[in-house]
Amino acid sequence: MDIEKDYIKLIFGLKLKQVRTQKNLSLFGLAKLTNLSKSYLNEIEKGKKYPKTDKILLLCEHLDVTYDQMVSLKLDNNLAPIGEILKSGILKEIPLELFGIQEADLIDIIANAPAKVNAFISTIIEIAQHYNLSRESFFLAALRSYQEAHSNYFDDLEEKVIAFSKSFQINLDSKISIEELEAILKEEYEYKIEEIVFKDQEALEDLRSIYVPKSRTLLLSTELDDPQKAFILAKEIAYNYLKISDRLLTFSWIKFENFDQVLNNFYASYFAGALLLPRKLVVNKINAFLENENPKPEEFVSLIESFEVSPESFYQRLTNLLPKDFQLKNLFFLRLSHRIGSDIYQINKELHITHQQEPHANETNEHYCRRWVSVKTIDEAIRQNKPHFFDAQISSYANSGNEYLVFSSATKDPFAENYIRSISVGILINPTMKKKFKFIDGKPLVKRIVGVTCETCAVQDCLERAALPIVLEKKKRHENTDAVVQQFMNQYS
Repeated sequence: MDIEKDYIKLIFGLKLKQVRTQKNLSLFGLAKLTNLSKSYLNEIEKGKKYPKTDKILLLCEHLDVTYDQMVSLKLDNNLAPIGEILKSGILKEIPLELFGIQEADLIDIIANAPAKVNAFISTIIEIAQHYNLSRESFFLAALRSYQEAHSNYFDDLEEKVIAFSKSFQINLDSKISIEELEAILKEEYEYKIEEIVFKDQEALEDLRSIYVPKSRTLLLSTELDDPQKAFILAKEIAYNYLKISDRLLTFSWIKFENFDQVLNNFYASYFAGALLLPRKLVVNKINAFLENENPKPEEFVSLIESFEVSPESFYQRLTNLLPKDFQLKNLFFLRLSHRIGSDIYQINKELHITHQQEPHANETNEHYCRRWVSVKTIDEAIRQNKPHFFDAQISSYANSGNEYLVFSSATKDPFAENYIRSISVGILINPTMKKKFKFIDGKPLVKRIVGVTCETCAVQDCLERAALPIVLEKKKRHENTDAVVQQFMNQYS
């Protein structure tokens, strides 16, 4: 098995530092003993340099360890977790600088952590393995954290969309046409655009586009609707205008080679969303909608359709603009997927701004609350055979008492046969929110007590319950057992 040179240097550095500190030697002291400079030893310990054999022998002599011990890649138990992380190469793949972290500093923190902290790291690794957390899932979780840390609003990308519009004379006060998007790709970026029947080949039936870099050819599925086509074209413009070369070549994505591709995919998608849904235009239309004290569901659907984008693109854009322009930072975004004919609903995309609101995706195969408007819109879209079913409700979570205004749209899943998906945005109801949404206390809005999963829900007499509250029942049994044990403890003490 080939092991990267960087990994070997880092392991040697960790071992040298561990032995030195065990001998109660400072870097200055070790430098004095060995006649090696302090800065050189410091670079070795940080994994930046690997000493030659004669230097290793010199260090071994003064630290009273064998050569084999020092050059072995085997780490002591207390350093084993950091060894696992380094060996996985994950720190190399995630740009830690996005979070203001230097790799060397992170390694230093973990290497100097007490045994309990290292045990915690080992536990996290084990949990990830137990739940089969894929590399891609890890990348997407890191990206989600990055979005949440910035309230999912990126001013530099918003500014680049404005700069692009000025450079290409695009009017952001009105929607951009597909013809204009195609013209920019063909004339400015020398693209060839061809439409082909992807579904003729089973392996390609879930894809909507393929980009061939060598010939600058964009292959589009004939199954695309206008919103999908506009998004793909806008995203290709983003890759070019932002000068992104390390990118994904298919839509939807098949796999990520590294974290940069995950991040670049997000940047291009954000740019595309901001181009198709210009900030000023969207904010003005939302303000006009909020002026209505008794809005009808059709009016919200008309608001989405006025931009000729998919409901998902519109809801995603809301997560950019509600925190920034409406000061509504306590919100969540969910994409719920359902196979027609089954009783399973899965969260396959989520985002939480400011703090971790209910609900969350779970890995325990529990049943999500059937009282969610996200579930209702899916069921109604199937029952009424509607291409787009919209609804809204006030969801009051039984466990926390938090209340959210939740908007939800259900449409056919364009990437999976016989699947329906709903896209939802939930906004925490508080005094700031009520000032913006004047209709929040109006009669048309249904208010429902909801849970997260049936297995953890304490709502009594729920007609929609899909499973017994076994998690709560187990907790109650343990509490009852503990109470009886305490009685015996008091009786015999």
